[in-house]
Amino acid sequence: MATTDVLYEDVATMPRGGPAASWLDRRFQTFALEYLDRDDVPDDVKQRVIGMLDRIGTLTKQHEKYARTALDVVAGIPNPRILEIGAGHGKLSAQILRLHPTATVTVSDLDPTSVANIAAGELGKHPRARTRVIDATAIDAADDSYDLVVFALAFHHLPPAVASRAIAEATRVGKRFLVIDLKRQSPLAMMLFPVMALPINLVLLRCSWNWPGLHDGFISALRAYSPSALKALGRAADPQMNVELLSSPTRLGPPSLTVVFSRLGVDDRG
Repeated sequence: MATTDVLYEDVATMPRGGPAASWLDRRFQTFALEYLDRDDVPDDVKQRVIGMLDRIGTLTKQHEKYARTALDVVAGIPNPRILEIGAGHGKLSAQILRLHPTATVTVSDLDPTSVANIAAGELGKHPRARTRVIDATAIDAADDSYDLVVFALAFHHLPPAVASRAIAEATRVGKRFLVIDLKRQSPLAMMLFPVMALPINLVLLRCSWNWPGLHDGFISALRAYSPSALKALGRAADPQMNVELLSSPTRLGPPSLTVVFSRLGVDDRG
C-alpha cells in the first residue's frame, strides 16, 4: 500500500497533458472548477448543466453509442453486471438496458440530487436497475462485484491524484473500467477553439438556460486529459495496469478518448 501512496503523490502535480507535456500545454489548463464541482452553486444550476449534456447526447446519439461501446467490452459475458459512476442523467445506463436483454446496471453519482432525479424517473423503476450515491474513490462493493465499471464524460472532473485512486477502486470492484471522456487538444487547437465555437455559442447564448453548460464546457476542455496522462494515471494506480486505447465511438462533437483499464490477469478472475 505504501508503494501505491507514493505513486499517487507522484501524479498529484502531473499536468493534464501528461508527464511530458510542453510548457505551452501546461499553460492551457486551469484549476477553476466547473459548476458541477462547486459546493456554492445551487442544485438547479447544476441540473441545467446536466440537462444540456442530456440534450446534446440525445441529439448526437452519444448515449446509445457509448452504451454500445460498453456492451462491446463485455460482449463475451452472458449476464453482464455494470456499474455506471458519475451518471448525471443516467441515459447511458438506460440505453444499456434497452440494448441488452439480461444486463443489470447500478446507476450512481456523487450528487444526491442527480441520483434522486434518476430514481424518480423510468430508470429508477426498471427491474434490472438500481440507483445509488457513490464516490468513485470509495465504492462500497466487494472485489469483482461488476464485470464493467463505466465513467462517461466526467473523468476530467477528477484531479490527477483523485483520478488515479478512482482507477484503482474501479478496477478493484470491476473486472474492467471503461472511461469515455474529452480528449485533450493541442495548444494550437485550444487557442482556435473559442473562434471555431463562436457561431454555435452565439446561438446557444440567446437562451439563458444554456449559459451554465457553456461555462462548464469551456472549463472541461482545459481540464481534459491526454492519452499519455491516462496511461500515467493507470500505472500510478497499479504499475502493471493494462491500459487499452479504443477508437472513439462518435464522430460528432469534440474529440473524445475511450480507454479500458484492467489489472493483470483480469481474464482469470472469477
